[in-house]
Amino acid sequence: MPNVVLTAEGTNAAAQFERTAATLGKVRTAVASAIFGQDAVIDQTLVTLLAGGHGLLIGVPGLAKTKLVETLGIVLGLDWKRIQFTPDLMPTDIIGSEVLEENSGKRAFRFLNGPVFTQLLMADEINRASPRTQSALLQAMQERHVTVAGTRYDLPRPFHVLATQNPLEQEGTYPLPEAQLDRFLLQIDIDYPDKDAERRMLLSTTFGEETKPAPVCGPEDLMLAQQIVRHIPVGEKVVDSILKLVRGGRPGEEGFADIRDSIAWGPGPRASQAFMLAVRARALIEGRLAPSTDDVVALAGPVLRHRMALTFPARAEGMTIASVIERLCRSLL
Repeated sequence: MPNVVLTAEGTNAAAQFERTAATLGKVRTAVASAIFGQDAVIDQTLVTLLAGGHGLLIGVPGLAKTKLVETLGIVLGLDWKRIQFTPDLMPTDIIGSEVLEENSGKRAFRFLNGPVFTQLLMADEINRASPRTQSALLQAMQERHVTVAGTRYDLPRPFHVLATQNPLEQEGTYPLPEAQLDRFLLQIDIDYPDKDAERRMLLSTTFGEETKPAPVCGPEDLMLAQQIVRHIPVGEKVVDSILKLVRGGRPGEEGFADIRDSIAWGPGPRASQAFMLAVRARALIEGRLAPSTDDVVALAGPVLRHRMALTFPARAEGMTIASVIERLCRSLL
């Protein structure tokens, strides 16, 4: 592992790690004070941002997906915007467009930025827009810039997209193709809060004024944390565990005879890259200097569930992606 200089002044790496981990602890506490009973979701979303990726939030209406993105934007000190995806949304509604202006008798085109020019973008119900509009956003997610009339416009740094989908209502939607789903670092499933969390939510949000979260850090702190994540060492055992899960989730791979014929298509190398970054980010959030196999198991679902599909006979027999991932994880225990 190369020597790392984390700041221009050459701050000691260990001290910088501790300060960043402490800051992230405050971020978790601040977000959890507004989002009740979703600690795992909060951690997975923070992992996504620290790993420099984009997240796909899946949950029924009313589970605070919008509030989560808004709270993260405030706490992390990021500029954030929201786009409500609808069937009539056009690519120019996202990336912006050129307008013809006249000044002192001269006409010229001027580019007007779309809402994609932000640091944290919520793409609400992304599967309701047409594939053409989806691809415009997904291209920006991958390349971190847009091109209009041959001119390149770079997006702000950092730039992250948190897209949402409703798993129940599928009428009038355009499901994301597998190649586009693969661009999301994690798929974060949001479930109902438990009884105690919902009780706290009721008491906190229906009496008087809601407590508003306050900024804890800024964009520079997030980018520094992302730099630290990429320099956290990963042991050979963790690397082998990642490769075992990813390669075991592909059809025809040796070693998992009981499930290999049930998989129609499996995760590609981008899943391995997502794993390597995500386990480091999780270790940083928890203040550990290196990830462990437990991190691999904890993140197996979010990393793999949108990168796999089962054959029709397997689905007819009641097999699910979750059961396949659980089988893969048991091989690590």
